[in-house]
Amino acid sequence: MYFCTSNALMFRIKKLDIFIARQFGLLFAGTFFISLFVLMMQFLWKYVDDLIGKGLSLEVLAQFFGYMALMLIPQALPLAILLASLMTFGNLGESSELTAIKASGISLLQSFRSLIVIVILITCASFYFENNIGPTSQMKLGQLMFSMKQKSPELEIPEGRFYDGIPQTNIYVEKKDIKTGKLYNLMIYRQTESYEDQAIILADSGMLQSTADKKHLKMTMWSGEWFENMRNNTLTNSANVPYRRESFTSKQIIIDFDGDFNMADAALFGNDARTKSLKKIKSDLDSLNHTYDSIGQTYYKSAQAMYYPTPKLTVQQKNTMRKLTATKPLNFDSLFARLTPDNKKMAIEQAERQVNMESGDLEFKSMVTSDGDKIIRQHKIEMINKFTVALSCLIFFFIGAPLGAIIRKGGLGVPIITSVAVFIIYYILDNTGYRMARQGAWTIWFGKGLSPAVLIPTAIFITYKANNDSTVFNFDVYKEIFRKMFGLRLKRATITSKEVIINDPDYRNDAEVLRLMNSQIESYAKEHNLKSPPNVIRAFFKYQPDHEIEQVSEELEKVINDLGNTRDKFILSYINTYPILSVKAHTRPFERRWMNIVAAVIIPAGLFFYCRMWRFRLRLYRDIKIIYQTNRQVIERSEVLAEKRKK
Repeated sequence: MYFCTSNALMFRIKKLDIFIARQFGLLFAGTFFISLFVLMMQFLWKYVDDLIGKGLSLEVLAQFFGYMALMLIPQALPLAILLASLMTFGNLGESSELTAIKASGISLLQSFRSLIVIVILITCASFYFENNIGPTSQMKLGQLMFSMKQKSPELEIPEGRFYDGIPQTNIYVEKKDIKTGKLYNLMIYRQTESYEDQAIILADSGMLQSTADKKHLKMTMWSGEWFENMRNNTLTNSANVPYRRESFTSKQIIIDFDGDFNMADAALFGNDARTKSLKKIKSDLDSLNHTYDSIGQTYYKSAQAMYYPTPKLTVQQKNTMRKLTATKPLNFDSLFARLTPDNKKMAIEQAERQVNMESGDLEFKSMVTSDGDKIIRQHKIEMINKFTVALSCLIFFFIGAPLGAIIRKGGLGVPIITSVAVFIIYYILDNTGYRMARQGAWTIWFGKGLSPAVLIPTAIFITYKANNDSTVFNFDVYKEIFRKMFGLRLKRATITSKEVIINDPDYRNDAEVLRLMNSQIESYAKEHNLKSPPNVIRAFFKYQPDHEIEQVSEELEKVINDLGNTRDKFILSYINTYPILSVKAHTRPFERRWMNIVAAVIIPAGLFFYCRMWRFRLRLYRDIKIIYQTNRQVIERSEVLAEKRKK
C-alpha cells in the first residue's frame, strides 16, 4: 500500500514538473525574443549614424544584424529568464494553482525542480555563447563597424572638431547643412610626406563628394586662401622654408580615397579582449605580462644606469673616495655658492633642461606602461565576465520565480515593471563595477563581483521568504502602512437597498441612540479642544486612551448596520455620508509606548508624527460635526418612518 502511494505521488510530481516546464518554456521563448529585440534596438540606436546614408548593401546589413544578435544573446538570456519566471509563477499564483500545489504537500522549492534543470542548461549555453560564439561575433561586428565608418566620409564629418578619417588630411567644419551637404567655415590641413610639405586651406564654404568610381574625393571650395610650404632640398637645414599663398573664389581638389566598402583587417582588434575566448585570453595574458614586464625591467635598468651609474674604479681610487666621504660629506650647496653668477645661471638652465627632458621621457614611458596595464586589466575583466554573465541566468531565476510566487500577478503589467526594476539595478551595479575596474580605481575582482555580491544574497532572501509564505512583498501591506503613516482616509463602502430584508430597522431605538450620541458629542467638543495642538507629554510619554470616541464609533456602526436594512432612500443617502472615525490616531502615534518615546527623541520623526497627530485631531473635529448634523437628519426621518409604521 505504501509502495503504491509513493509511486502515485511521484507520478503527480512528474506531471506537475512537465506542466510548469511547459508554462515556462512558452513564456521564455516569447520573452527571449522580446529582450533580444530591445537590446538590439538599444545597440542600433547608439550606432545609427554609422548606417544611415552609407549606401550599404543588404548583405552587409544582414551580416551586421546577425552578428549583433549573436553578440547580444548572452545579455538577453538573463532578462528573459527573469521575466519568464516572474510571469510563470505570477500566473500560477493569480489563478490559485500555486495554492493548490502547496495544499497537496509540495513546497515552492520542489515546484522549482524542473525549471532549475532548464535554467542550468541555459546557463551552460550562455557560457558557451559567451566563450565561443560571442568573441567571433564581436570581432566580425567590430570589423563591420570600422568599415562602415570609413565608407562615405563626407557624411561622417562632425561639426566643431577636426575629422581625420581621410588619409593625410584633417578637416575642421564649423557648421554643416545636412540637406544640401554644404560645409561652412572650413579649415583643412594637408600633409603628404613631412611637415615641410604641408598645406593649410581656409574657405568660407565647401562641399565634399565621392567620385563616380568611388576611388577619389572631390572637394569644392569657395572664397578662401591656400597656404603651402615649398620644399627646397637646398634649404633643408635652414630655418626659413619658402611658401606660397593663393586666394581663390572657387577651387577644386582631388583626394585619393577608396570609398567602396572594404572589410577592415582583423588584426586591428588584436588587443580587444572581447574578441577572444577564455583559452586565448589566458594565453595572451601570459604574453602580455611577459612583454610589459620586460619593458618595465628595461626602463628600470636604463634609469638605474642614468641616475645611479657604477663607475669602474681601481682599489686605490675606491679607498680614496671612501675616506673623502667618511671625513666630510659632499655639500652641493657650498659648491654652488662658489660659482660665479654666469656659471650659476648656466647650471640652473642646464638642470632645468635636464629635468624637462627627463620629465617628458618619463611621461612617454608612463603612457606605454599605462596602456599595457589597461590592456591587461581588460583581459582579466573579460575573463571574469564570461562567468558572471552566465551566472546571472541562475541568479535572475531565483529572483524572478520567488517574486512571482509572492506578488501573484500574471500578465505583462506587474512582471514587466518588476523585471525592469531588477534589471536596472543589475545594470547599474555591473556597469559601475566594470568602469571602476577598467580605470583601475577598484580591484578587478571587486568591480566584477559587485553585482553578484548584491544579487545573490537578495535571491537567497527572496527565495527564503517565498518558501515561508512571507508577506514581505505584499503590496497591500505596504499600501496599508503608507495609508496609516500619512493619515489617508478610509472610504466607507456605499450602502444600497437590499433585495431581501429579514429584519426591518428599529427606527425609534436608532433615533434615541443617535440623540444620546449628539449629546455626548456636544459635551466632548466642549471638554476637548480638538483645534488646539496636542500635548507633547501626553502624546509621547503619558498615553491617555479616549474611550468616549471609541464608544461613539462603536455605537454609530451598530446604528448604520441596522439602518442599512431600510428601503427608504433618504435614510440610505444619510448613512452613506457618515465618515469612518480614527479612534486612536489623534491620541498617540504608535500603539507601543517605547516606539512613541523613540519617535519623540528622534527630532525629525517626532516632529512629523506630532504634526500628523494634530492633523488627526482636526479631522476628528470635522468628522464629529458631520456626524452631529447627519444624526439630526436621520433622527428626523426615523421618527417620521416610525410614526408611519405605528399607523
